Amino acid sequence: MARNWTPDSWQGFEAKHLPKYEEASLLAEAEQKLSNYPPLVFAGEARALKADLADVAAGHAFLLQGGDCAESFAEFHPNNIRDTFRVLLQMAVVMTFASKRPVVKVGRMAGQFAKPRSSDTETQGEMTLPSYFGDIINGIDFDPEQRVNDPQRMIRAYSQAAATLNLLRAFAGGGYANLRQVHQWTLDFMGRSPWADKFSQMADRIGEALDFMEACGIDPATVPQLQGTSFYTSHEALLLPYEQALTRQDSLTGDWYDTSAHMVWIGDRTRFEGSAHIEYCRGIGNPLGMKCGPSMEPDALLRLLDTLNPAREAGRITLISRFGHDKVEAGLPALVRAVKREGHPVVWSCDPMHGNVIKSDSGYKTRPFDRILSEVKGFFAVHRAEGTHAGGIHIEMTGQDVTECVGGAIGIADEALGDRYHTHCDPRLNAAQSLELAFLLAEMLNMEAQERQADAA
Repeated sequence: MARNWTPDSWQGFEAKHLPKYEEASLLAEAEQKLSNYPPLVFAGEARALKADLADVAAGHAFLLQGGDCAESFAEFHPNNIRDTFRVLLQMAVVMTFASKRPVVKVGRMAGQFAKPRSSDTETQGEMTLPSYFGDIINGIDFDPEQRVNDPQRMIRAYSQAAATLNLLRAFAGGGYANLRQVHQWTLDFMGRSPWADKFSQMADRIGEALDFMEACGIDPATVPQLQGTSFYTSHEALLLPYEQALTRQDSLTGDWYDTSAHMVWIGDRTRFEGSAHIEYCRGIGNPLGMKCGPSMEPDALLRLLDTLNPAREAGRITLISRFGHDKVEAGLPALVRAVKREGHPVVWSCDPMHGNVIKSDSGYKTRPFDRILSEVKGFFAVHRAEGTHAGGIHIEMTGQDVTECVGGAIGIADEALGDRYHTHCDPRLNAAQSLELAFLLAEMLNMEAQERQADAA
């Protein structure tokens, strides 16, 4: 258990990117209500994820973390949850099939409601209102009533997260993730993508392997690993009043856990020394992520690692690099070398989304697919050069047929962005682009495995 820590000790530290609530009594009322609600996840589940991530840190598995930029109340629908889940299943099976390594699946789901903002306010014309901080805090419409920071939204977010988790657990363990269903995971609109055909061919091979097992007397229906999958949830631990209200002490170990998600991460804007977010996260037993961008210095990173993981527990920390396609090969090596030198057992994951946002000619914020892919390639190249493991990918994606990121094999052009641009915050990869990225990742993982075998020989 962390020393000199309580679930509310973060309140004595500098807290950035937290909303200002006009009615302190209403905030206290919402926090009290949440503190009496059941946990959304359990400590044992968080420990299971930590053990899986320890395998990733050791180079024996790969982390796939993906989902919405910001979940919304308006788009809450079982079909949207299902479609994102099955695209993540497709991506995972592609990478597992190619690399012969397990893929740890973590969704940006069931809690990714809050977003940091560079300014507390937004001005349109002559009107200035609070910025949109995500549906857990206020509404997206530029309207005085919608932009009130309302603590009651935390209650609604909890309810939506609980319903989402319920459905995800049913999908993961109730037969939907059965490998016999692999052909059924392809979304109808993905027929336009050449990668859908490639996935279908791979699904045929998986089916043949299952048939072969059955012919040998091994009934796939009796093998639990083929009937379902482990699926975990995560979000940025940004809204600390919400996280604190859902912090519980584990009855088995006495340790504290944030029961809002299996894994939470600290954003690039809140991971400074003396941060309230660092203080909160150091005391919980969950696996933690931390974003690392161009502003991160090696010595500062090592001090933060000593604060968050003084026992150097494998699987505890995932470092999520987010540099941009043109900066990753210059900026990442110094961090990788410092962490390797000090012996911290971290998972290195690549966020190729946040450093590659541009303003399109048509006025939309977008992310070019070729820049996303370029950063991923640079990330793998750095780890290959440093002798470390490129352990994961962290992407903003959706199972919906959106047009938000330009490029990819389906060739979304600038002028097509307005066709189905639905995000509440940043542009997401659609299902076809996500699957394309998975096949390209599979090639890189396969190449990495072959190089390791050659080195061992």
